Amino acid sequence: MNLLMTCLTLFLSLQASSCTQCKFPAIINFGDSNSDTGGLSATFGPVPSPYGETFFHIPAGRYSDGRLIIDFIAESFGLAYLSAYLDSLGTNFSHGANFATAASTIMQQSVPLNKGGYSPFSLQVQLSQFSQFKSRSLMISQKGGVFESLMPKKDYFEQALYTIDIGQNDLTDLFLRNQSADEYIPMTMKVFSDVVKEVYQQGGRYFWIHNTGPLGCLAYAIIRRPSSSPELDSVGCAVMFNKLAQKFNNMLNETVTQLRKDLPSATFIYVDVYSAKYNLFSNAEKYGFETPLRTCCGFGGGDYNFDFKVQCGDKRIEKACSYPEKSIVWDGIHYSEAANKWVFSEIATGKYSHPSVPLSQAC
Repeated sequence: MNLLMTCLTLFLSLQASSCTQCKFPAIINFGDSNSDTGGLSATFGPVPSPYGETFFHIPAGRYSDGRLIIDFIAESFGLAYLSAYLDSLGTNFSHGANFATAASTIMQQSVPLNKGGYSPFSLQVQLSQFSQFKSRSLMISQKGGVFESLMPKKDYFEQALYTIDIGQNDLTDLFLRNQSADEYIPMTMKVFSDVVKEVYQQGGRYFWIHNTGPLGCLAYAIIRRPSSSPELDSVGCAVMFNKLAQKFNNMLNETVTQLRKDLPSATFIYVDVYSAKYNLFSNAEKYGFETPLRTCCGFGGGDYNFDFKVQCGDKRIEKACSYPEKSIVWDGIHYSEAANKWVFSEIATGKYSHPSVPLSQAC
């Protein structure tokens, strides 16, 4: 009987410990505009109004009318919103840093941003910035006082949650260059894997990795679909672009699976953001949204209200739609705060994660 009670007590204690919520003291984020909290804005010019109007009530460096998924992740752990590494004004890195910038890619691109290309801060550059951030923050902390209060503690680098959301711009570039996905995507996976392994070498142990969303449901992709592949699915999304995203995501899942084998001391959560977002587009009315493919802050009317030549922030767009809280697509490329909040609430439960672990237990 005593042995039985001992075993039962041990079992219950293990069950309780498995449900203990993680208390990440910091978040380190890598990515593109889906999680940029001001990096590109601080570097190449501020994001204009009406960006930020719903929550911050001013442009806040985010490509949305309000908060992004990364903001909701920070909130869920009781942390302040992440400061962009590239922003030198009003920044506080005591709870982590954000290396994401809009237009970033996994692969270093040859066409510069000012010529219609991509951010110079590719994933490998973000890794370099992280490495410098880690070493310099430790030196700055030694000065004490306000310097120490604005920097993460040394052990935070091993205790932090490392979030990654990048790849959408690589797929856009792949399409525009008419490259072979079978050749290009494996190259991006090699770079992605190498970056994660380097972060691991520098102390990273907890990784929360988003796959890329359904590109074919965003106006900028729908209107770009070639005449050779114009097919739309039952939701109205461009089949070609969504298949491309699915191909990328399948390879990313395989890459994360291999990382688990290569780095067994680390925790890797692969988050199927694609399925969560596609569910939202497919059942928009059910979840309180209207005209799911229509751009809120756009120009031109029609089904998508989007024009490459007159994008959100242009003076010809006096204001965004009247009810952004009912819009999924904010500017034809990015999501509204309402959509970001809904997606976060879904992925935080763990039902879109592999393994099926909620965000609160990602450690």
